[in-house]
Amino acid sequence: MDRRPAYNERHRRNPLRPNPPKSATGHAEAREERSGLSGMRARRRLKDVPEVKRRELTERSLDLGLEAARSVKDRNISLFSRGLDPMFAGIPTFLKSPYVENIRDIGRYDVAVVGAPFDMGTTYRSGARFGPQAVRRISALYDSYSPDLGMDLLEEVTIGDAGDIFVIPANIEKTFDQVDLGVSHILDLGAFPVIIGGDHSIGYPDAKAIAKHIDGRLGIIHFDRHIDTAITTMDERMHTTHWSHATDLPNVPASNLVQIGIGGWIGNHSGVQVAEERDTTVITMFDVEELGIDHAMEIALEIAWQDVDAVYLSFDIDVVDPGYAPGTGTPEPGGMSPREALKAVRMVAQEGLVGMDLVEIAPPYDVADTTSQLGARVIMDTLATLVENGHLGTRLTNEQRARAEADRDREAGLEGNPGSAAP
Repeated sequence: MDRRPAYNERHRRNPLRPNPPKSATGHAEAREERSGLSGMRARRRLKDVPEVKRRELTERSLDLGLEAARSVKDRNISLFSRGLDPMFAGIPTFLKSPYVENIRDIGRYDVAVVGAPFDMGTTYRSGARFGPQAVRRISALYDSYSPDLGMDLLEEVTIGDAGDIFVIPANIEKTFDQVDLGVSHILDLGAFPVIIGGDHSIGYPDAKAIAKHIDGRLGIIHFDRHIDTAITTMDERMHTTHWSHATDLPNVPASNLVQIGIGGWIGNHSGVQVAEERDTTVITMFDVEELGIDHAMEIALEIAWQDVDAVYLSFDIDVVDPGYAPGTGTPEPGGMSPREALKAVRMVAQEGLVGMDLVEIAPPYDVADTTSQLGARVIMDTLATLVENGHLGTRLTNEQRARAEADRDREAGLEGNPGSAAP
C-alpha cells in the first residue's frame, strides 16, 4: 500500500516549497497574470501573422531544388537546399534573405543589410573585417520568429542582403568615401540601412551619409566601452575618432550624442576631453549599474531626441562584457550583460530609427561564434521592435495594432486590466 502523503500534503511539507497552495482567489489572479505574460501574448499574436512567405519559400525550394528522394516522407523537403533549412547549409546571407546582386534593386526591400569589412582603423587588434561574414553565417541559426516578441521577421518585413561595400584596406579616407556613397545609395532608394562592420571608424561615414538624407537634425545613440571622440589617434582618423568628426557635421549636434556603457582603462583620455568641450552625454557602466538599464535608457532617449528629427543607433559589441562577447579587438571587462544590451536596443528602437550599425566583431578572437551570434541578435531585436512599433514593415498601423491587442485581451479575460499593455 502506498503510504506517501497526498500531493497537497507533500507540497506543504516540502522545505524547498514552503508556501501552501493558493486559494481559489489566488488561482484566479494567477490565471489572469498568466494571460498577461509576454509568451502568452505572443501565442495570441501569432494568429495575426500570415504564413505566406514561408509557403512561398517551400514552393520555391521544391521548384528550384527538385523533389527529395522517395524515402523522405516530408515532401516539403527538397533535394538541394534552397530555403531556410537546414540551418547549417546554403549560401550565408543575413537570415538567408535574398542576395541583391544588382544593387539598383535594393529599394524593393524595407531593410538593406550591408557589410563594411574594414579594420585598418583599429589601434590594437585587427580582425573585424571578418565581422560581416561571421554575422551572416551564424544568423542562419535563426528562423526569424521570436516568442519573446511575438514577431515573425520573415513575414512582417522584407530584408535584402546588399553584400559588402568595396573598402580600400590601405586607405581609410578612400574607405570613408566608399562607405558614405554606399550608405547614401541605400538611403536614396528608400531602404533602412543596417551596416555591419568592420571597426568603428565607419561610424563617421555612416553618420555623414544619414545626416545628408534627413531634413533636420540627427541624434546618435552610441553603445561602447570606449568614448571614441578623439580628434586623431597616432596622427590619423581611426576607430577612436569618428564621433568628434561626425559632430562637426552641421546637423549632427554634439548635445544629441549619447554614449552608453563607457568606462574601463583603455583609450578614453583624449576623447573625454573632447566630450567635455562639446558637452556630449556620457553614461558610464557605473551609471548603468546604479540607475538600472531602464532608467539609464530613459535618460539617453530623452537627450538624444531633444530637438532632433531622427536618431541613429551605433552599437559597438565591446559594450558587452568580454566574458559574453570575447570576439572583439579591444575588450574591456565590466560591460553589459547580453540581456541588458538587448533590452537597451529594444528601448531605443521603440522610438524609431533612421539607420543602425553593428561594429567591432572580430571573429579570430571569438569562441563558438558567441559574439557574432549576439551581434545578429542585436540586429534582429532592433528590427523586430521597429516593426512592432510601426516604424518598419507591413504590420498593422498603431491604431489597428491597439485594437487587435484590445480584442485579444478581451478574449483572454484581460479587459480593463492596467497591467495588460503590450510589452
